[in-house]
Amino acid sequence: MKPRRIIFFGAHPDDPDILFGGTAIKLAQAGHIVKLVSVTNGDTGHHILSRAETVRIRYQETQASAALAGIYEYQVLDHPCGLEVNIANREEIIRIIRCFAPEVVITHRLCDYHPDHRAVAQLVLDTAYTVTVPHYCEDTPIPEKTPVYAHSFDRFQEPRPFRADAAVEIDSVLEHKLALFDCHKSQFYEWLPWNSGYKDFNVKQLSEAERRQWLLRYVERFKVAAEMARDKLLATVEYAEVFEFSPYGASCEPEEFQRLFSC
Repeated sequence: MKPRRIIFFGAHPDDPDILFGGTAIKLAQAGHIVKLVSVTNGDTGHHILSRAETVRIRYQETQASAALAGIYEYQVLDHPCGLEVNIANREEIIRIIRCFAPEVVITHRLCDYHPDHRAVAQLVLDTAYTVTVPHYCEDTPIPEKTPVYAHSFDRFQEPRPFRADAAVEIDSVLEHKLALFDCHKSQFYEWLPWNSGYKDFNVKQLSEAERRQWLLRYVERFKVAAEMARDKLLATVEYAEVFEFSPYGASCEPEEFQRLFSC
């Protein structure tokens, strides 16, 4: 079987791990080629570190995560947080997609609380047609096959709830996914607790069991996702990453869309 090529674009250096980490692990274990991209460098997401220090540490954390997940690449683009939707950034995304030549391109939905998430979603979706235009970004060849575009899970209700068109159980790799989170120490043990109101959080005071329990809070949403996709999963599955088909890219029958995520 020819390995599939799958690329995930997230806004920040922990988004791919949170939204796609379990599936990325399973796809890589099955011999498929997985690339993760953080479109910003995460520079503003810390309450103590300088922006330069945050960029350096976040990059190191992504590379540790990539090694642990066994994926092809975890690329971090040199854009500060506060991402703009503009032609130059769109062309950069086009070139990344063309050079990698994926079968599937995944990103956030356009409805999201975070402006960087929305910007990445718009930039990626704006490539769905232009990636096929020969005289657009002429320095990179158009792909032989137009990729399928998809969205990662969210719980936002406006303008409409997420639709679970494909599902991947992650119970079997849950500990592995939590280990990816552990690579992002500046995120899960520093910035995210502080930003959530835990101003005195100190991971060093936690036992191993308590630390695992802390990380589990960041996968609780995938219990909700599993229930949304129960018709695609065994009744015993507790956690699942789910994906929504986007009509902007290549057309795809429902069975084929699910197959693209099968591990």
